[in-house]
Amino acid sequence: MLSENFVEPNFSADQNNSWPGLQHEIITCRACPRLVTWREQVAREKRRAYRDWDYWGKPVPGFGDPAARLLVVGLAPGAHGSNRTGRPFTGDSSGDTLYTALHRAGFASQPISRHREDGLTLTDAFITAVARCAPPGNRPTPDEMANCRPFLEREWTLLAQGQVIVALGQIAFDGCCRLLREQGYALPRLKFGHGRRYPLEPPESAGFKHLLAAYHPSRQNTQTGRLTQAMLDEVFALARSLLV
Repeated sequence: MLSENFVEPNFSADQNNSWPGLQHEIITCRACPRLVTWREQVAREKRRAYRDWDYWGKPVPGFGDPAARLLVVGLAPGAHGSNRTGRPFTGDSSGDTLYTALHRAGFASQPISRHREDGLTLTDAFITAVARCAPPGNRPTPDEMANCRPFLEREWTLLAQGQVIVALGQIAFDGCCRLLREQGYALPRLKFGHGRRYPLEPPESAGFKHLLAAYHPSRQNTQTGRLTQAMLDEVFALARSLLV
């Protein structure tokens, strides 16, 4: 695995088509003024419970195994989760739910994700998002997601062995569908619903073969019972069964 969990390495300018070059471009992006202002304000002011933390306060790059066959796509970093820790789904309750499911399905080395140096590694899985900066109200605008889309597209290209996509939530699902169409997949209008599976026909011999939809493991969904741990476990068990 390359820089197993993508803790920020040293980069050189000629690595734009490599994982390190892409990670560097993501981390240094300042394309969306609203998001830059918000993420840095949150990092300065902090939440009282994390006042001793040195917040990440930058765009959050993807995390996991660059040889992954499973791609997990979320919405955006949480203000006091990933925006604090610098790793997707790390440091908040959403991550607790997600990594527990990934661990049970054999993709994660442990069921907890607290900070970038907690020893967590992913095997055969890569986690990313349709937006890389913490947005106010957890709602990136269409233009902000459009600015991030090239990052997601390049991750998909670098994940040459990718087979299964799990989209967490309606916005991530819609973003995945849009990018699949842009990449040449003949995709009709698909309906989001937890546990839905859609077979894909890649435009070439290699490419993603399945798109799975799941509710986002947000606190709102888990505390109301809309999403249970068992429901998310079922999605990743299905994803595991589809890998060939």
